[in-house]
Amino acid sequence: MPGYDPSAFPPFAVTVDLVVFTVRDKHLQVLLIRRGVAPDQGRWALPGGFVLVDEDLREAAVRELAEETGLTLRDVHLEQLATYGAPKRDPRMRVVSVAWLVLAPDLPSPTAGTDAADASWRPVDDVLEDARLAFDHATIIRDGLGRARSKLEYSSLAASFCPVEFTVAELREVYETVWGIRLDPRNFHRKVTGSPGFLAETGETTTRGGGRPAMLYRAQDAVLNPPILRT
Repeated sequence: MPGYDPSAFPPFAVTVDLVVFTVRDKHLQVLLIRRGVAPDQGRWALPGGFVLVDEDLREAAVRELAEETGLTLRDVHLEQLATYGAPKRDPRMRVVSVAWLVLAPDLPSPTAGTDAADASWRPVDDVLEDARLAFDHATIIRDGLGRARSKLEYSSLAASFCPVEFTVAELREVYETVWGIRLDPRNFHRKVTGSPGFLAETGETTTRGGGRPAMLYRAQDAVLNPPILRT
């Protein structure tokens, strides 16, 4: 059997891109950086960068987020989204990107760093109406939004946008914000509190939403059955 010859294959790079969603000012917002270097200098893009030779993909995602925005992944949801490898997606060379989906409660304003000229939270709807994003990042954002919206139907993913302890009304607001629809408060309350293992009462209440004290809950890992459907 002939030996492996590395020179027989053209070199290519691996990068990570991060789709970071949060709920700010009652809008679903995505974290973007303005590119300070070519290619696509001056355009808005997802935070990310090249994977170093001695790190795995998750380590690269955590490092790039901290370097380009000053944010960390403490107390946030992180999952691998998809891989993007079209031959001409990056004009520099063949680049394969592994995208990550990050969901978190209201995060602070980011700080641009390294090769980012600026960093900002922007409403997702506004971003997707603007086709001038760098590379194929509009496609990656759409895929991330689709993943988040679909997983809300059956999982406790929406709690990633809430404090550790939250009210049912706060959780419902996340669903309405991410889906862009209004939900019936009574039906929603019955659904999420009646599904075994989905939410757990903390025994505490809060008045931070105004009005009468509301029960505080924590998310659990059970699947929401039957799911909440977007209708």
